[in-house]
Amino acid sequence: MKKLLFIIPYFIMSEASAQEIPNSVPEDKMNIIKTNVTGFAFRNINLSYERSINRWFAVNIGFGTVAEGKVPFMNAFLNDEDEKNFQNLKIKATNFTIEPRFYIGEGYGKGFYFAPYYRYSKVFTNTFDFTFDYNAFETTYPIPLKGLGDANGNSGGLMVGAQFFLNTQHSFVLDFWIAGAHYGSGKGDFTLTSDVILTSEMQAQLKKEIQNLDVPFVDYTVETNANGARIKVDGPWAGFRSGFSLGYRF
Repeated sequence: MKKLLFIIPYFIMSEASAQEIPNSVPEDKMNIIKTNVTGFAFRNINLSYERSINRWFAVNIGFGTVAEGKVPFMNAFLNDEDEKNFQNLKIKATNFTIEPRFYIGEGYGKGFYFAPYYRYSKVFTNTFDFTFDYNAFETTYPIPLKGLGDANGNSGGLMVGAQFFLNTQHSFVLDFWIAGAHYGSGKGDFTLTSDVILTSEMQAQLKKEIQNLDVPFVDYTVETNANGARIKVDGPWAGFRSGFSLGYRF
């Protein structure tokens, strides 16, 4: 009987310890501020904030801005001849993302998660040069124009990732975006302006040259006038997300 009385408290303590294991993540730290360090390689300065609502659900909100620079991979969607017309074209961009997260691991911001998300993006160009060759009387006359414009897109997607704590206090965080992709629609408005008054024949040739630009996955219409052209873009908007974020949990 004495042995039994001695063993019972041992089992009670063991059971209590076992119940504490799932709650090993401190619940008092429900906020995380992070930045995607891999984004800096692509001029993307970004910051996000994650708030845990309960063990398995959190909301992550992110904002990023891409510093002005050359269009990445432009030669992937323009041939060499067309690319020459945009030699000094540069872009800058901003994006906003709201991302509900569903954790299937330990929770409270730790473990594997999947996250459906919405993203708004906006892209701006610098004032760039565009030259089209006007052909008349068996002679070619280069007509210089100045271009400027912007485009924006709304898209939805899905992210799969995993988040880990880097120290025993669970204060420092590594967020691994394993893979994410989004798709939606975008609209844009671009203008080309010339100091030369364009005749109707010049306008017709300019319109044809812009329409013949081989830009994949983009639908656009062209309007010309005596001062240049206006290009309205309407088409799909897609992107891919991956990388590593470092953050602080509090």
